[in-house]
Formats: sequence, C-alpha cells, structure tokens
Amino acid sequence: MNRCNNIETFAKLGNYLLDNPEELQAEVHRAYVYNNWFTKKNTEKALFNIATYFLNAEKLTSWLKNYTLSLTDKVKTIAIVSAGNIPLVAFHDILCVLITGNKLQLKLSEKDKILLPFLLNKLIEIDQSFSDKIEYCERLKNFDAIIATGSNTAAQHFQYYFGKYKNIIRKHRNAVAILDGTETIQDIEALSDDIFDFFGLGCRNVSKIYVPENMDLEILKIGFEKQRNLMEHTQYMNNLDYQRTIYLMNQIPMLDVDFINIVENKSLYSPIACLHYERYKHKEEVENNLKLQQENIQCIIGKDTIPFGKSQQPSLSDYADNVDTLEFILSV
Repeated sequence: MNRCNNIETFAKLGNYLLDNPEELQAEVHRAYVYNNWFTKKNTEKALFNIATYFLNAEKLTSWLKNYTLSLTDKVKTIAIVSAGNIPLVAFHDILCVLITGNKLQLKLSEKDKILLPFLLNKLIEIDQSFSDKIEYCERLKNFDAIIATGSNTAAQHFQYYFGKYKNIIRKHRNAVAILDGTETIQDIEALSDDIFDFFGLGCRNVSKIYVPENMDLEILKIGFEKQRNLMEHTQYMNNLDYQRTIYLMNQIPMLDVDFINIVENKSLYSPIACLHYERYKHKEEVENNLKLQQENIQCIIGKDTIPFGKSQQPSLSDYADNVDTLEFILSV
C-alpha cells in the first residue's frame, strides 16, 4: 500500500465533493427520491462534513501518523454491514478499510443504496487501483473481520452470525446535552442543529437534554424556531402526530412546540420528533449518572464538552462507540 497515494486520492475525492458538480447534485436528488429522509439539505451537509473533516490531505496525514502502516502487511478483506439511518453514515468505516490498503466487502443498507456506490465509483475513477478492492455483497463470506452497525435488535443478530469472527458490532446510541442555564439564544440555536440535523436519526444526534431545576424552558421555543421548516416533511410530521397522540392519551405534559414533542423523561432515548429533558440540582450528579450509562451514549454536548452545534462534525479520530476502527483493522 502506498499511503501517500491513498491520501492524495481521498483528498481529490474531497475536493470533488466540495466542488459539488451537477452530476453529484443529480445523485443527491436521486437519493432523495429513493429515500425521502435523505433530503437535499441533510445529504449536502453530510457530504460537506465528509469532505471538510475527513477528506482533507492535512487532516488525513495527521491522523495516519498515529498508526504504524507497513507496506509489507498482508492485504485483508474487511466486511462492512452499513447502516442507513443518515446519508453516508458508513463512510468513515469504508475510509478506514481502503486507506489502509485492505479490501472492502460491503453490504449496503436498503436505505442508502445510491450515494455510497456513487462515491466509491468516483474514487475508482480517480484511482483505478481501487477497482479490485471494492466488492458489494448481499451475502458476506470469506472475510477476515467484520464491522456491523444497526439497531439493538440487529446487533443481537450480528453477534449470533458474526461472533466467531474478529468484529466490531455497534448498536443504537444517542448523544445528550448538558445545559447550565446561562445559554444564549445563539447557543440554543446551535443546539437545535445537534437535535434536528438528519431528523434526529443519527447516533450523534441529541435525544435528551439535562437542564437546571429552575431553568425556564421557554428559551427552547425561541432557539428552535429556525427548524420550523421540519413541518414541511410529511414522514417527520406523521411521527410527531403519532407520538403526540400517545402523550395526550396518557395525559403526559409537553412543552408546546409545533414541530417537536418536548417531554420530561429519564430515558436517554427519545422517539423521532421527540426530545426528552430532565432537571438536575447538581451538575456532578448528571456527570456521574452518564458515566454509568456510557455504553448507550455516543457523545456529550455542552460548554465543557463538544460545543453546541458541533455534534455532527466528528474528526477522523472520533470513532463510533469510542472503538478505534483503524487500530482494529490494522490488528486483523
């Protein structure tokens, strides 16, 4: 494997994404027609984040300096079962496989069958050497290790089928945010991106907020107002109406916001179109509680952690579930 050539190739792909040519725009539209959750806004955000935070030559070089990559290492076949909850969610795993010179065996999600093949075909156009390193499979076989991502139920199936292989098996996680009551409208507006980007379907989306016991939640209404166009998305609003009906039937109080159900609930997980909140007296209690639940938390947003508005901008070394994917691949 020529590491320098691979960095250059992926950087060229990043530049292509930033240029956003008409053929890419056409694929973005085709992906939306195929799966209406992949709106133009959300897909373009995913593409921009990939190009900016992953496919940058300087960032790639700095990232790989932390690992020992040998030109004499035997090429391994790494299988990936991709999720499809948000556009291109499997891209980082794919990057880890290919940039290390290994072969990729990819089972696409039914929800994301347009964009990933298009980007990988573009990668092959840039460097033909990748043509024999990418294989699409409905039934995975003859691989050396596997990375599989899905729901909690899917993870149980993955463990049953792939437990005998070297693996990374990921289940459902969410992000949470800790507010201290001094947040400005601008902070809440930024937080709204952490909550509403990709309709809240990503593992890095905030599904629950912790707020001081005396905090006035009316500020959420003002800060969330920028997300009002969510009401134009039929599937999202159908979910909202369904969940709201359940809350009303069970006489569960809600903060009155047109496009999200905000309810007090101790659960980290909130259904789509819903946001849970929990009040606290001492921030240390929240932090200690989250440590006990860390296997269900992807990341924490707040003034002392990941800044508001940045949850969907992970760096190359922000590995899902805090498991170093690149180190895992290199150890196979």
